[in-house]
Amino acid sequence: MATVNTYIVFNGNCEEAFNFYKSVFEGEFSYFGRFKEMLMQEGKICPPGEAKKIMHISLPISKETAISGSDSFESFGTKTIYGNNFSVVINAESK
Repeated sequence: MATVNTYIVFNGNCEEAFNFYKSVFEGEFSYFGRFKEMLMQEGKICPPGEAKKIMHISLPISKETAISGSDSFESFGTKTIYGNNFSVVINAESK
């Protein structure tokens, strides 16, 4: 069976959005990680303003579908640009 997954990038309100999605779809997060938990390159630290932001979160809403997301990590030079802040991934069983 093919799977369809959506990935959304937020500007600091990813956790709030996913808690709402969780209440609507009545599911549980399969992954929830913050930037402070991310392995940094040697000599680098996660900036305090980014530490509590969501690095990755995933909420399955059916066997075939999940919603995933993150906050943008502005210290790495990434900004959220609305309209360009999502992707759809379709995994098929064959070509």
